[in-house]
Amino acid sequence: MKSVVISGTGLFTPPYSISNDELVTAFNAYAERFNADNAARIAAGEVAAIEPSSSAFIEKASGIKSRYVMEKSGILDPARMTPRIPERGDDELSLQAEMCVAAARQALDRAGRTPSDIDMVLVACSNMQRAYPAMAVEVQEALGIDGYGFDMNVACSSATFGIQTAAAAVQSGQARAVLVLNPEITSGHLNFRDRDSHFIFGDACTAMVIEAADTATSHHQFEIVESKLKTKFSNNIRNNFGFMNRFDEAGIGQPDKLFRQQGRKVFKEVCPMAAEMIADTVKAAGLQLPQVSRYWLHQANLNMNLLIARTLLGRDAEPNEAPVILDTYANTSSAGSIIAFHKYQDDMPAGSYGVICSFGAGYSIGCVVVRKK
Repeated sequence: MKSVVISGTGLFTPPYSISNDELVTAFNAYAERFNADNAARIAAGEVAAIEPSSSAFIEKASGIKSRYVMEKSGILDPARMTPRIPERGDDELSLQAEMCVAAARQALDRAGRTPSDIDMVLVACSNMQRAYPAMAVEVQEALGIDGYGFDMNVACSSATFGIQTAAAAVQSGQARAVLVLNPEITSGHLNFRDRDSHFIFGDACTAMVIEAADTATSHHQFEIVESKLKTKFSNNIRNNFGFMNRFDEAGIGQPDKLFRQQGRKVFKEVCPMAAEMIADTVKAAGLQLPQVSRYWLHQANLNMNLLIARTLLGRDAEPNEAPVILDTYANTSSAGSIIAFHKYQDDMPAGSYGVICSFGAGYSIGCVVVRKK
């Protein structure tokens, strides 16, 4: 079967960063106001008081210290706690497409490619900013790519599922090269008034050029050696927002229309699934775990990654074995493992192996074994 490589990666980082302290100040101001306004109902047991958050709590629970966002002031306004991003006209480039174009240009540059070399654009992420037309087709138009594009949503595993989909398109001859994009505006679906999750997410966009090895010319090539995908239905991570919202007015604006999860269940169930998936994929690649020198894991929670690495290695991973970007980017959904891959790949010697692994809502797990060329 035709050998396929990831020949270039790109990253768009939003212009604003929010520290834990800034986020906690806004949340606690909201909580204090809520508790004061509902003092009588709280005393009567009709409403639960909101506990304050703290930077120490956030870092202990997640390993997150800050996050990047597309807009900051609205999030930090206790009376709003939602980004302020004006709608754009239909004749303007969409915000999500703008993020994609920025990341794509970097990936194309590292791959030594131009838009004329790309036949397929795949936008794979947790949330699209609209139903149609497809974000991928808008990005295709903005970059001047002659070919086809479509969108894909497999939540936090969208990037790894996208890699496999792109590789299959190259192997089948449908495309010479594919541009895979992961634009995550996670601040749009995060409930900044929920103490258990208000700190989890950040915004970012990653990009990858995937093409046939026999035509690739870049100095940043990673051969896709093996990949495995798995889904198993679970309600433990869920968002009920959708076009059917308007059918029942009682549901509009309710907390279930934003991100929510049962964190303890997710931790307990997903960690062993991810570790097993990695081990199986490495074995299918004809390798032993000690031959893998780097793990670019989904950046959702530091404690999850530490446990997965410990399960695989039988010890704590060294920082360069399982690099962390979670502390400054937070959970960027599908982009997280690719941010880690993008930032921590150039020092690897030729012939070394690594694993890109994502896991999240669905449940969905994607695992890709790569070899530095």
